[in-house]
Amino acid sequence: LGTVGWDLGRFGISFVASPRHADGILVTGPVPENMHLALLKTWEAVPAPKVCIVVGSCAISGGPFAGHAAVHDGVPRDAIPVDLFIPGCPPHPLTILEALLTFSGRI
Repeated sequence: LGTVGWDLGRFGISFVASPRHADGILVTGPVPENMHLALLKTWEAVPAPKVCIVVGSCAISGGPFAGHAAVHDGVPRDAIPVDLFIPGCPPHPLTILEALLTFSGRI
């Protein structure tokens, strides 16, 4: 979504490397056991007010990995409140763009 074709920067949306400079997190894949703590620490590092956007069936419900012992069934909703779900496996870039613009109130 950061390419010339989709260019989120023209809508004021940009991806940053540091959670301390972010307004929220975008989870795009399954949450394995070894990344669970890293996800929680990243969420805590984002300053308030913050949003969590979950993209794809793996991040929402675990996808084909649901029920496996080494993978959580999606983002742990008891620890991270999810503000926006974008379904698909994988979702089309236009679906993601429309969801982000609707969520931000630009559409």
